[in-house]
Amino acid sequence: MGATFEFSYIIDYFIKLLPTISTTLLIVVSAMVLGLVISSIAALPQMYNIPVLNRLSKLYVSFFRGTPILIQLFLFYYGFPEILKLFGVNTDRVPALYFVILTYALNSGAFMVEMIRASVASVDRGQVEAAYAIGMSGPQAFFRIVLPQAIVTALPIFSNMVIGSLKDTSLAFSVGVMEMTGKSSTLATMSRHFIEAYISLALIYFVLSFVLERLFRVLERRVQKRGFAPI
Repeated sequence: MGATFEFSYIIDYFIKLLPTISTTLLIVVSAMVLGLVISSIAALPQMYNIPVLNRLSKLYVSFFRGTPILIQLFLFYYGFPEILKLFGVNTDRVPALYFVILTYALNSGAFMVEMIRASVASVDRGQVEAAYAIGMSGPQAFFRIVLPQAIVTALPIFSNMVIGSLKDTSLAFSVGVMEMTGKSSTLATMSRHFIEAYISLALIYFVLSFVLERLFRVLERRVQKRGFAPI
């Protein structure tokens, strides 16, 4: 049983949890950046229907979208080092944070593949053909015609993924990473004030999610105002 509820602990824990925000945000930002790189590479075989790579890309997407991220964390934290040991690579001194970031990056990348593919496909093919007609090369047509419009379509989806990833980082403590959830669990266990600790944690997640949502809305409005005049 927990200790008697005391409001003062909420404020105390809120302050003590603030330093761990940097770890949580590091996981989110790193995972999103790596996820974008991974998804961009994995999306190409599907968009251009490259036989073998297309199947591998779909297998990657299916696995990470079809299994719980907690299981993925365990597989990469406990299983990946064992595979590397077969090749003579010892990862005993590698911080758990790196495995967490890798897992979240691969997980986010799998969802971003569909985002990229759908966003690019949403651009009218006639605009690309018109770009070719006036002498643009393939890369020029992509970066000047397709990409700006695809970004407008993808941005709301991407913002939801970022906020979702922020909340998913609460599972990182299961492999020993001391982010916000891990810190709150430690504080609660030591003092027995569980309710106060998790109220403080919920408040921080709410504030961070609210701020991110507002920032992305501002970014979306700016992107939409700039617009894109199809040729």
